[in-house]
Amino acid sequence: MARRLVLGLLLSVLIIAALFAAVSWRTEIAPVEPAPRTAFDAALVARGASLAAIGDCTACHTPPGGKAYAGGYPLKTPFGTIYGTNITPDPETGIGRWPQTAFVRAMREGVDRQGRHLYPAFPYNHFTLASDEDLQALYAFFMTREPVRTEEPPNELRFPFNIRMLLAGWKMLFFDEQRFRPDPAQSAEWNRGAYLSLGLGHCGACHTPRNALGAEKNKQFFAGGEAEGWHAPALNGSSPAPVPWTAESLLRYLRHGASDTHDVAVGPMALIVHSMANVPEQEVRAIATYVASLMEANPERQQRAEQALARARGAPPDPQAEKGARQASQDKVDIGAVVYSSTCAGCHAQTRRPPGAPSSDALHLALSTSVTAPTPRNLIRVIVQGMSPPDGEPGPLMPGFAAILTDDQLAALVTYVRAAYSGQPAWNDVEREVREARKL
Repeated sequence: MARRLVLGLLLSVLIIAALFAAVSWRTEIAPVEPAPRTAFDAALVARGASLAAIGDCTACHTPPGGKAYAGGYPLKTPFGTIYGTNITPDPETGIGRWPQTAFVRAMREGVDRQGRHLYPAFPYNHFTLASDEDLQALYAFFMTREPVRTEEPPNELRFPFNIRMLLAGWKMLFFDEQRFRPDPAQSAEWNRGAYLSLGLGHCGACHTPRNALGAEKNKQFFAGGEAEGWHAPALNGSSPAPVPWTAESLLRYLRHGASDTHDVAVGPMALIVHSMANVPEQEVRAIATYVASLMEANPERQQRAEQALARARGAPPDPQAEKGARQASQDKVDIGAVVYSSTCAGCHAQTRRPPGAPSSDALHLALSTSVTAPTPRNLIRVIVQGMSPPDGEPGPLMPGFAAILTDDQLAALVTYVRAAYSGQPAWNDVEREVREARKL
């Protein structure tokens, strides 16, 4: 009897394994000879360039200091490092021999030309929403880039995440292949913004939290997430922005990297803004219209906004009167006030950048989402690393203080800024976040 049970169990396992292998197996699409650039319509290529900018494809497919789209960018994940692939039209190491059908399958189904499942670090769960026309334009754009012969390093993933076949199971659980369906109750501009934000723009890939297997938590859509060690703030009604976003302020931010009542774009968002500069304004406006509609301010948020604006217009910071200060260590607040006075006040004092001031001026910290966010991560990283615009371009400039402030001074400074300028409860993980920031 025991022998029969063991044999039956073994047979069941083999049958399940065979069925899983059959489901996960995908056919290879035959390669083709690379088409000449002249085979692609110039207007189609230009449209593809705009769509690639909206998707910020350069961010994950361009190696540090390397040629555009040549692959090799290391994307850190909780499961290991995944390297962006070469998507130039090089016939040997890129996608030069991919027919359009293979390109469309990769975008919509997460399967490459050879039939291998792609890791969801490539956000095909968003790209699947794209229209036939837009995928055709993207294909034309990439097939007319400079071919670069280079191979990206192999992925560095822990077992069992390095087994590609398991991705078929991941897709069964979390991937839904579908096309975008417009909402007839909304305007054409709103629907265009939704299409771009949810699809090629893949905003939710960073701004939606993920579960233990790396899938987006759809029930917490746009509730805030992580992006390469940065906190991607919520883009819904729980947005931590001191002043609620409007379509106009979002448009200025996405086009120029700042607005007069919000943070400057840093980290991965700075790269997105850089790409958005090459997108027609009506497309960016549509995105801003859609996202702003998800963050409509309620009376409580509007009241907090008025308090933040009052601080920015000259009300002096008063740590003793703030709820955050009462919950923070008073010693740290006092030390942080000294550090702030000697290192930050010269640019960020309350007389700097009130609402309506040029966005190149230093931001008043009462208006900073990094100060009101649920985690101190972004504020700490900005202080440690500083910020600077791309070479030859205008933009905000701030030195990094990694070599100037000790861990204790940095933690005290962050504690003080939160207490003095946010009106929010104190962060309780500042020291740990400081240590993590030092490692990056």
